[in-house]
Formats: sequence, C-alpha cells, structure tokens
Amino acid sequence: MEPDHQQLVQLLPLLPVLAELGRTEHMTETAELLGVPQSTVSRAVARASAIVGIDLLVRDGRGIRLTSAAKALLPYIDAALEDFQAGLDRVRHESDVVRGRIGVSFQHTFGEATLPLLISAFRGRHPHASFELWQGPRDDCLQQLASGEMDFALTAPIAPEGRGIRSHPLYREPLRAVLHYRHPLAGRPSVDLSELRHEPYVTLPAGVGLRVLGEALLREAGFRPRIAFEVQESTSARGLVSAGLGFSILPPAGPGSGTGQFLPKAELGLVEVPIESDLAFRQIGIAWRERNFEPDAVRLFRELVVTEGGELLAELVRARSGSP
Repeated sequence: MEPDHQQLVQLLPLLPVLAELGRTEHMTETAELLGVPQSTVSRAVARASAIVGIDLLVRDGRGIRLTSAAKALLPYIDAALEDFQAGLDRVRHESDVVRGRIGVSFQHTFGEATLPLLISAFRGRHPHASFELWQGPRDDCLQQLASGEMDFALTAPIAPEGRGIRSHPLYREPLRAVLHYRHPLAGRPSVDLSELRHEPYVTLPAGVGLRVLGEALLREAGFRPRIAFEVQESTSARGLVSAGLGFSILPPAGPGSGTGQFLPKAELGLVEVPIESDLAFRQIGIAWRERNFEPDAVRLFRELVVTEGGELLAELVRARSGSP
C-alpha cells in the first residue's frame, strides 16, 4: 500500500471526531455530543497529529486552540463527511423505498408502551413498513443514531441538538421514590429524598439516563447514595425494592401508579411516592439525523411522531402521571 494511501486509511475513522472538535474547540463538549469518553477524543487527536506529522491542537490557558494546520484541514474534512453521508443516504434510499425499513434505538423503559404505540399508529397507515429495533442504554442509543445504524433514537433526557442531529420533545414523565410497602415513608403523600440518605440504593448502570437523573436528584438532596445493587433494567430494580432490599428512583410503572400487588406472607410489595423536587421528572423525546436523501418511510414516521406523537401518547402520559 502506498504511504499516502495508508495514511488516509488510518485517518478516516478519526474524521468525525476532528470535525466536531473543529466546531466546538472544546474536548468535553465534543465528547458529550459524540457520546464517547473525553479520553477517546484526546487519543483521536493525538493519533491524527501523529499520522499527519503536525500538531493539530495546542494548549491555550485552560482550554485548547486549533493550529493553523488544523484550520486548513477542516473544510476538507467537512466536505468529505458530507459527500460520504450523501452517498450513504442515496444507497439507503434506493433500497429502503422497497423495504420501508425504519431503524429505532430506544431505552429499555420505552419498549413497554411508548414505542409500541407510535409504531402501531404508523403501521395502521403504512402496513408494509418494517421496523428494526435496537434496545440499550441512552448513550448507546445515541451512538447507534450518530453512526447511522439507526434512523431514530427515543431517549430521556432528549438528545442535545448538534452537528447533524435534530430532536423533538414528546412528553414529560414524573420520577417517583420507589419504596418497600412497609417502609416508614411509604404512606406519605410525598417524600423528601434527604430522609433516605442512610438507605441502600438500587440503581441502573452508568450510561443509563435514569441513573443520571436519579443521582442528580440525590445530589440536590445533599448526599451521595450508598449503592446496594446495580441492575440492568427497571423491572429488576422494582423486584429488589419489593423484597425490601433498598429504595430506587424510577418513572411510574403504569396506569394508576403508586400501589403494587402486596404479598404479605412473603413480605413482597412496593409503592411509588412523589418526590418533593422540581427536578423530579424526565423529558422523553426522539432524535434523528439530518440527511440529504431521507427514505420515504423514515420521513413519514418522523412526521407522524413530531406532529402527532404528543396526542398519540397523551392517554399513556395521563395514566402514568396519575393525572385525570
């Protein structure tokens, strides 16, 4: 392989990172927008500088500054990425029109009702459309979207709008303190989380939106939790709370939330108690990539979700929030 061609091959995977960093000129912001650790961005820049043979970044006080060489390269990087995206979209358009494929990544808690309701409404109008679904933590959902593997990401919190990413809010859902049904605070109309500072905490893995929101609420209450269990999804968290092994912070489980089925002989059961905080909610929304060529099925699903999603989900939202 010719040296110049080999250099180009080595640089290609690093172009999205360099392009985003060129726009933000900020390591942390770039990492957040791309959904990767900051160390990944640092390594990408160091590797690119080594391949090119010229420093692309220099320290400037506490921040960073692009070198003149980096600024000269950026327009070419942007043009290359735009051309490749246009080609990718054209290829997908030509094949997806026939198959009507729509790819959606979503967090675990949206597979029970939120996403099925949206898909059902769409399939009622376009019965031949097919869906490819990918389920995982919020950060991974956004990575699936950014990489082009999926057309949409259904997440909470909503994906921030950035380079080529658009998003739309769908609804707001309250967060509850989930307690064993015999817990001293279980009968309260609401709970101040500071009263739970000495209790074991049941939480979800790092990278999951609910974990981030729960920890923010506990910081607001003035303490860091004593994590007793870390589980993969909310059903297991509810099971552990139901057995009296800790408390959790989760969205309501379903219609008429606030009570569960109690098994007194086995001491199993839980309740959901409103939290005394203006931050005790999560905003659910959908994100998508801006594209030069958008397949018809993808466009039609986006239009339905953006224009009618709130109305389609209104009954679910009222039931889960306990609103009339």
